[in-house]
Amino acid sequence: MKALWIEPSGALQLRDVPLPPLAAGECRVAVHIAGVCRTDLELAKGYMGFSGIPGHEFVGSVVEGSERLAGRRVVGEINASCGLCAACRSGMGRHCPERTVLGIYRRPGAFAEFLSLPAQNLLSVPDNVSDEEATFTEPLAAALEIFEQVHIRPGSRMLVIGDGKIGLLEAQVCAHMGARVTVFGHHEKKLALARRWGVEAVVGGDSGPARHDERFPYCVECSGTPGALCQAMAWTAPRGTLFLKSTYAPGTAPQVDWAKVVVEEITVVGSRCGLLAPALRLLARGNVDVRSLIDHRKTLDQGVEAFELAGRQGALKVLVEVAVK
Repeated sequence: MKALWIEPSGALQLRDVPLPPLAAGECRVAVHIAGVCRTDLELAKGYMGFSGIPGHEFVGSVVEGSERLAGRRVVGEINASCGLCAACRSGMGRHCPERTVLGIYRRPGAFAEFLSLPAQNLLSVPDNVSDEEATFTEPLAAALEIFEQVHIRPGSRMLVIGDGKIGLLEAQVCAHMGARVTVFGHHEKKLALARRWGVEAVVGGDSGPARHDERFPYCVECSGTPGALCQAMAWTAPRGTLFLKSTYAPGTAPQVDWAKVVVEEITVVGSRCGLLAPALRLLARGNVDVRSLIDHRKTLDQGVEAFELAGRQGALKVLVEVAVK
């Protein structure tokens, strides 16, 4: 099958790879569309020493492994857990120490004609959700995750730092959940989208708050820029909560004034994957606008170009159409 492959050096190329045998309990999925994520770009820079097929944002059809799901359009939880350890027994399979992670850790990813995941990881896509929209299920679930981790009351003031793909999704989700949201970013075109959704959007924000009461009880750092972490900390109010969404390649992580965290009693919450079912419900109800986040569509044969486009400053979502209609 055709697949995009990241070499240990970080070089990306399209190659033919053998179709792997299907493990017990797993389904083979013919990939329709896969989305390029910032994590994919970081993997190509050396994050986690990755080598193999990247990609974890996808929609496809089940072609083997399950009579119940045969022919159904599906999206998939990207963490495949053992089901036996203490984490799995407590419902935290996303943190199973033996897990594999689609396109990130020990499991070939979605930039290929086929992928495999356990049947229990797959969710059917509602008929009124298009393939393009369904591709956003995983990042939308990640945006919803902060509300699973921390109880945030409606009406709370929230700051989202970053006007990229996850930042704009996060802003929509926070607004949908009833928060009063402000987005800091650097791209007027993207901030205009946030304003269209009824979200306050501000260019910059780098200088830090002039007054104590300008700081936010909840701050979500989504920029992927190392310097933004210090910016986010400056804007988080004492006893506030700072959610971290960015991941960094080795040697690029920011230096942090941890004394400030202690003195101001700031809670720092790492936030990663979320549950897909709530994200699918939002898409089915039309509660979020994901189509406006699509910048480019490329085929799998144009996958290297897709990564290059996704890595450009100011880029939003780049989709790779694997099964070209």
